Amino acid sequence: MKRRTLLIVGSSVALVTAVLAYGLVGRERSVAALTRVAVEQSIDPVQLIRPQTEPPKRPLVLPGSVSAWYQAPIYAQVSGYVHRWYEDYGATVKAGQLLATIDTPSLDAQYAAAQASLRVAQANYRFAVSTAKRWQDLAGTPAVSQQEVDAQNAGAAARKAEMEAAAENVARYAALQSFKRVVAPFDGVVTARLTNEGDYVNAAGGDELAGGKATQLFTVADVHALRVFVSVPQDYAQLLGPGVTATLREPSQLGKSIEAKFLTTAQAFNSDTRTAVTELTVDDSGHTLWPGAYVDVAFQIPTDPSVLTIPEAALIFRQNGAQVAIVDARNHVHLRTVTLGQNLGNTIQVTRGLSPSDKLVNNPDAGLLDGQAVQPVTPATGYATTTQKSEAQPLAPVDAAHGQAKATTS
Repeated sequence: MKRRTLLIVGSSVALVTAVLAYGLVGRERSVAALTRVAVEQSIDPVQLIRPQTEPPKRPLVLPGSVSAWYQAPIYAQVSGYVHRWYEDYGATVKAGQLLATIDTPSLDAQYAAAQASLRVAQANYRFAVSTAKRWQDLAGTPAVSQQEVDAQNAGAAARKAEMEAAAENVARYAALQSFKRVVAPFDGVVTARLTNEGDYVNAAGGDELAGGKATQLFTVADVHALRVFVSVPQDYAQLLGPGVTATLREPSQLGKSIEAKFLTTAQAFNSDTRTAVTELTVDDSGHTLWPGAYVDVAFQIPTDPSVLTIPEAALIFRQNGAQVAIVDARNHVHLRTVTLGQNLGNTIQVTRGLSPSDKLVNNPDAGLLDGQAVQPVTPATGYATTTQKSEAQPLAPVDAAHGQAKATTS
């Protein structure tokens, strides 16, 4: 009986010991697992990218404005009433073709008065010449003195000058009379008609007696070729010159492009925009573009293939200037100062401080420290939209005892 009792007690003690041992082992495993998870979660996940080289040519798209090869606003040079207009919007005209006629009662009266004044001056001159001749014939006789002869000759010369002045006045009014006919200055298209029959128009400097604001009648444009004006940023202006071409795209003509050639540039920058006006030419014999149109102008800018580019989001700006976070083979961060080149929009050039083999953190955290351990991961779809190819590595095993990621093979 005693032996049986001891056996039961021993079995109970062994069972309790086994249960306690199993519980302790399980707890130790749980603690180790939780520690490993905590360490893994304490290491920042990052997306790795590599610097990219520039292509041989890079497109530069800028807004442009289309203008006619020549464009002339046509004003009235005489004041009066529009008698009739002959050409309307869109009419194709030749140089010298009649556009409108103007009735000028005031000018007609002035012209008639000037002609009358000329006739009076001519009569006075003829009389003065005959009188001077008679006095000249009497010169040297007791009938007249030499002074009287000289006075008559001077009077004849004065009458001649008056006649010439009257003739010039008549010629001036005759020239103004020709402006009653409004004509096209060159071959082109009427792009604006700003008058109607019966409108009163003021002279644009041709008649000094007319007051009021000058009135534009028509606009004529020569569209056999077109000019395209583009404001090119200062960073790219030095790349423009003879031989440079561009492609024009008008938003209303999707899928259609037009070639343009470089003509000239202003060789000066606008102090407000830091851009230089650049002029391109387009042979528009098909009349696919209209003056005043907006176009996208795509230049093909030569680049330096040795220059690397990275996303702007990969930069860190601190007291040492622009830096990037380089990740080594052990997945530790090293902050490196870089020299920046041109800003290309979403990307930026790096002229010094990077090599094509470097792996750097995209969108680094503001608190990222030098020497900090990180974990490269594959970003979620739609995150960090960049042209740079991302690189991810499998999760590194974690040393729970030391709380650090073990080294992984690059």
